[in-house]
Amino acid sequence: MRLALQTDYALRTLLFLATRTGRTTVLDVAEFFGISAHHVGKVVHQLGRLGYVRNRRGPGGGIELARPVGEITVGRVVLDFEGNAHLLECVGTPGVCAIQPGCTLRAVLAEAERLQMDYLNSVTLEGLLPRPLDLAVFKA
Repeated sequence: MRLALQTDYALRTLLFLATRTGRTTVLDVAEFFGISAHHVGKVVHQLGRLGYVRNRRGPGGGIELARPVGEITVGRVVLDFEGNAHLLECVGTPGVCAIQPGCTLRAVLAEAERLQMDYLNSVTLEGLLPRPLDLAVFKA
């Protein structure tokens, strides 16, 4: 699976917001990652429509997470932005291939997709956050 740029930006934006307290701006996200503010703005709009972030306009406005970090999974974000991106069309659409009824490759690819999504759904935004460095480990 190869993720679209929009999905990449969505995941990066969510991670950025998860490391901040309070509101931040689209420009802050764009500058941090060195990417287009216009593209980040489009992604943030979609994240807002999907209920991942709250967008506030005007003075004192900005963007912030709308859900707890432990409730946002990578798999859900990928599915929301990519849709059902099957490895081959036959995995998700019946009747597109003459050998589909007895095809073992289709079953293998379907299982690979299932395993991948199960794993991505088990990873929350909280699990991706950097951990504070425990300096006690380095004491002699």
